[in-house]
Amino acid sequence: MHEWNLTETEMFPFFDMTPDLVCIAGRDGYFKKVNEAVVHKLQYSFEELYARPIHSFMHPEDRDLTLGERTKLFEGNKLVNFENRYLTAGQEVIWLNWTSVYLPEKEVVFAIAKDITERKRLEQEHADNHRKFKHLASHFKSKIEKDRTTLAYELHELLAQLASVIRMDLGWLSEQLANAPAPVKARLGHASDTSKDLINTIRRMAFSLSPQMLEEFGLNETLDWLCKEFTLLNEIPCYFETAFEEADLSKEIKVDFFRICQEALQNVHQHAQATMARISVETQGDIVLLEVFDDGVGFDIDTVDKHKGLANMFSRASSFNGDFSVLSSAEEGTTIRVTASRSH
Repeated sequence: MHEWNLTETEMFPFFDMTPDLVCIAGRDGYFKKVNEAVVHKLQYSFEELYARPIHSFMHPEDRDLTLGERTKLFEGNKLVNFENRYLTAGQEVIWLNWTSVYLPEKEVVFAIAKDITERKRLEQEHADNHRKFKHLASHFKSKIEKDRTTLAYELHELLAQLASVIRMDLGWLSEQLANAPAPVKARLGHASDTSKDLINTIRRMAFSLSPQMLEEFGLNETLDWLCKEFTLLNEIPCYFETAFEEADLSKEIKVDFFRICQEALQNVHQHAQATMARISVETQGDIVLLEVFDDGVGFDIDTVDKHKGLANMFSRASSFNGDFSVLSSAEEGTTIRVTASRSH
């Protein structure tokens, strides 16, 4: 076994000058040489650091992973930006980012580490805040959907029923006034037709607010219906293509996909001047891809942030960590793309 002596370490003039942790370790798993920064960070003396195997200073949860990477190091693989945790003498956790190389002719590992504990703390704080805000966003979305459901019920079960009663009464009046003057009969007929349109409008509004069929029949059937309804109301052909299973998405993401499609088709109707539109949903590996395409006039992609409809869709996608993108150019149409992780 080669002995690493002080004369050889003098080849590294920065050894005791750098604030980074610098170590030389043998294949036996013990420190052969460390600089003052290691002593300062781990709060052990030189003697204590040299007397115990290196893995004994590591966080227990990181030992197996670290030993596995160490084995690869001996096989000729460099270790770059490897992160693990160590425990100080006071049992405080510190995070270190390592760059290591094995020198086979010396049978030692030369390693440099940076203390990234503060960065990790900030990352954890950011992750905690993200989870908190995501939970709040989910709560608000659930509240909004609940309110939509209540309003949709009142529209469908109360207003639509009242409008249906009025239409029935108008029908009864028409029968009773069979011999009434033509202008009166025409007015009654007009009122009956208007009440029918009112009933259909209320039902469409109720569906838009809270599509009951989404729970009863699933996203595929609901988006197919949405396309047919868009075609009927706007005289713009809208097609639906699907290649995914309902189990690939959670209930919440299905609602978000539906709302995004609603918003996208509303944009097509109001701005695109399109002759056709298409919605497609397909599973691609671990993701589900939603695309809404139209062959309209397109727009300058630099105005995306200023477009309220697109901002709403982006917000929906962000709420479930989905990727959102827009492809559009003048006279080339527009494609909205949203991806979501599959439910497992």
